[in-house]
Amino acid sequence: MAAAGTARVEAPSVPRRRRRAAARPAPVARAFGGIVWIVVLAVFLAGVVAVNVAVLQLNVRLDGLARERVQLRADNARLRSQLSSAAAAVRIESQARTKLGLVRADPATTSYVQLATRQK
Repeated sequence: MAAAGTARVEAPSVPRRRRRAAARPAPVARAFGGIVWIVVLAVFLAGVVAVNVAVLQLNVRLDGLARERVQLRADNARLRSQLSSAAAAVRIESQARTKLGLVRADPATTSYVQLATRQK
């Protein structure tokens, strides 16, 4: 009985459901997405360049102001020196002698006047 009556019976096959392939975007949509990324990166790079140009302009302006500050400090030092030499007693005495004809008073011929003090 074993040899004659054994037949292989397979279970009825269940129809397999096909997996739907992942919906691929249409080529136009894919190209549009790529263009959007290119535009976003271009705007980003343009922003970086604009910031670099602005920083460069500020550095140039700052350098000019630093040079101007150095020049003004040098002018102030020169003017202080001129003022100091103009206010020197020796120079004033020399100018008084040559331009106005004034001479220094002789201490031997100098007299002092005593003023009476007022009493209240």
